[in-house]
Amino acid sequence: MPSGTDVLQKWFEEKGVRQVKLGGVDLDGVWRGKYVSVEKFFSACKSGMGFCDVVFGWDIADELLDNTQVTGWHTGYPDGMCRVDTSSARIIPWEPDTAAFLLDFVNEDGSPFAPSPRQLLQKVGRRAREMGYVPKFGAEYEFFIFKETPQSLKDKGYTRLTPLTPGMFGYSWLRTSLNAPLVHDIINGCRDFGVELEGFHTETGPGVFEAAVRYDTLEKIADKAVLFKTAVKEICARHGLTACFMAKVDPKLPGCSGHIHQSLWSLKSDENVFHDADAGDGMSRLMRQYIGGQISLMPELTALYWPTINSYKRSVENTWAPVTATWGRENRTTAVRVIGDSPKSMRLEYRQPGADMNAYLAMAASLAAGLWGIENEVEPPEACAGNGYASGAPPLPRSLKEAVALLKKSERAREILGEDFVDHFVRTREWEARQYERAVTNWELERYMELI
Repeated sequence: MPSGTDVLQKWFEEKGVRQVKLGGVDLDGVWRGKYVSVEKFFSACKSGMGFCDVVFGWDIADELLDNTQVTGWHTGYPDGMCRVDTSSARIIPWEPDTAAFLLDFVNEDGSPFAPSPRQLLQKVGRRAREMGYVPKFGAEYEFFIFKETPQSLKDKGYTRLTPLTPGMFGYSWLRTSLNAPLVHDIINGCRDFGVELEGFHTETGPGVFEAAVRYDTLEKIADKAVLFKTAVKEICARHGLTACFMAKVDPKLPGCSGHIHQSLWSLKSDENVFHDADAGDGMSRLMRQYIGGQISLMPELTALYWPTINSYKRSVENTWAPVTATWGRENRTTAVRVIGDSPKSMRLEYRQPGADMNAYLAMAASLAAGLWGIENEVEPPEACAGNGYASGAPPLPRSLKEAVALLKKSERAREILGEDFVDHFVRTREWEARQYERAVTNWELERYMELI
């Protein structure tokens, strides 16, 4: 990607850029951004730009939080400062005269703004390198595609939606061919957007697809993972469709995962430090400690992996989503799955997150937990060789309220992620849980209205 204003000006001329789209991700993983003129963009590159800090003071539905400290009525919702990450330059393929750049939220003195998800990820990435490791991650997403628009979703009350394809047909050669124009637009559009996909196929469920975003170093893959979701949504919208990344759309259908593949490589020798040729299972002692940290901290960090009310509807026994803090080799019933046996392929798949994850937060938290395990030489429990649902391992929280309570009292979370970040994130999730407690759901109406 080009960077530096002189290089960018020439690149703008070559690409015919007429406007620029700038954006960053909030705590819910929602893109918040704006179009600016080319002149405004280059001014922002030199001196930064203001961005109303309400994006850290409202929820996913733009309703103002009543419990935040970093911003609110008490501060007057001023502009926060943002820096343009010029190295993130890319052309939006479906808007070919538009360049896109990522923003970093910073304090007045230029230091990282603690609640910013991207800044948290970069902080944990720096910690890994200080320890001598380069984290290499990959991301997989499952998602529904519906023959709906934002207006039709609202008109239907978000019920009785029409999926792109009917029936359960995982890994279908036929279904992808029947929808080749859309599938090709997603694959090619993502590639031209700088988000290369290693694989794309149907998953079991009506209109369900899975995509694997090609692995990269931590900071790059995190950007690509969050960009992937908006790319799919935008491309589908141009086909009159809606892509949905909820963890659980229908109680009778499988949930949507957001698995994260992870390995650590030596900063000095570029070798996979998860692999040990002399170990019978190929796993290095360092890899075991990394898993040990993740398993130990998994319950108290769950709110970061399962950040919505809906996240917990996916975590049900015998549904391919974990319910306990477990790990195993090539075991899809566990929360952590060890894959590979060679220096190149040895890695783990963190299976707890759903497709509704904020990739910056899920990747940062899982990496931080693994590094904590290495620092403290934490040995994992015995690997689960059978059904992880029947293992008797420590259970994961069953609701957002329960998960937030664990995170709030976790000294280890504050140690590895930072006091300021944890405090603000907890406040946003406590708000989310309160909103749900006040809601009257369709389930309640159908169950009680006539009979109670």
